[in-house]
Amino acid sequence: MSLKAAFMVPHPPMIVPAVGRGDEAQVQKTIDAYEKVADEIADLKPDTIIISSPHSIMYSDYFHISPGAHAKGSFARFGAPQVSFSEDYDKALVEKLEEYAASEGLPAGTMGERDASLDHGTMVPLYFIRKKYSGGKIVRIGLSGQPYTAHYKLGQLINRAAEELGRNAVYVASGDLSHKLQDYGPYGFAEEGPEYDRRIMEVCSRAAFGELFDFDEAFCDKAAECGHRSFVMMAGALDGMEVTATQYSHEDVTGVGYGIISFYPTGTVSENRKFLDIYLKKRRDALAVKADASDAYVKLARKTIETYILEGRKPVISKDIPAEMKERKAGAFVSIHKYGQLRGCIGTILPVTECIAQEIINNAVSASTEDPRFDAITADELEWLEINVDILGDPEDISGPEELDVKRYGVIVTKGHKRGLLLPDLDGVDTVEEQISIAKRKAGIAPGEKVTLQRFEVVRHY
Repeated sequence: MSLKAAFMVPHPPMIVPAVGRGDEAQVQKTIDAYEKVADEIADLKPDTIIISSPHSIMYSDYFHISPGAHAKGSFARFGAPQVSFSEDYDKALVEKLEEYAASEGLPAGTMGERDASLDHGTMVPLYFIRKKYSGGKIVRIGLSGQPYTAHYKLGQLINRAAEELGRNAVYVASGDLSHKLQDYGPYGFAEEGPEYDRRIMEVCSRAAFGELFDFDEAFCDKAAECGHRSFVMMAGALDGMEVTATQYSHEDVTGVGYGIISFYPTGTVSENRKFLDIYLKKRRDALAVKADASDAYVKLARKTIETYILEGRKPVISKDIPAEMKERKAGAFVSIHKYGQLRGCIGTILPVTECIAQEIINNAVSASTEDPRFDAITADELEWLEINVDILGDPEDISGPEELDVKRYGVIVTKGHKRGLLLPDLDGVDTVEEQISIAKRKAGIAPGEKVTLQRFEVVRHY
């Protein structure tokens, strides 16, 4: 077992005295806990310190692993250039991790480095560690817009690579908790903030890593957390191991949550702690039940996607399709999600074919293979897809935003030849202002430009 311990830690620059200039005293409990973490890492004398940071280079569809042999950084942008770092990377471990990621089809590697300097999400933990322990190289890994499952998988590969090379390693999951805990904080207050902190500290203090998958992304966005994916990656590195977890501190006095917990593997392997396998089986079973229970609209969209991806053709409209789908015309949107994230969505505002069934078929093909935001769906993804179909009512002109309701009406914004649409009742879209803003952005219309508005109702099929 190469991974000797893992630590969940925050990264506020103000905790460094040269940056805080006395303000750091308000989070003394966090400082004391950090000192304890540094002492424990010094006692472990790791060959390699693996750090996942939300402030390293981040891509929506790719995990960036810092390349090269060496990197430097300082707190100059926080007014303390004298606090600086010069770190050696564990090149062999990075290369092995890249090799494993490629073999597993996981989008991770050393390409696309925009800034080689160390980020504060990496340097804050190192500030405490290097006061107590000067040995060991580091591996620095950024997060991604990829789903939680991909972060967990990368964590598994990190541990596998460390074991292959015989590294004595520790994992540092850098990440603040909610940024919306207090009205006086820099980001204000949201009710999801304290709830996120309560849940994440409770879950991680039990090392119940399987429950990390249950944190809805819209909920996390409203809580304005920055460390969740870092904690999920750390959990992956501990996959299958019995773990002793100890909470050292949790503070929210600045309006941002800072939590510190240690995780020590006991050396016992447990099938009950292979959380990704458990989660995927549970999800696969639930999706199969949901697909079987879906209505004719969704079943036609799913059949179309599967037929087109596997056979390269569109299905014909069969005799058992309900009459209303063959006799009515309407605009239709086909939306595809995978692991709770959008995977494709294409539709028509007004009908362009002879019936709803054909509208669904055409848009299902487009959503799965032609959405410019995503690569085409592949055969191995089919069992993980959630599909819904929206049948649009006729658009009607409205005089202003006061005639909209984000739950009931979709919106169409128009400025000259530019036109943008947003469906109603979408996760994370809670106000009319947000709805119009997103529709404008989709159309390439500047925020301040005046637009004409239309609204429409939909019938959503699951």
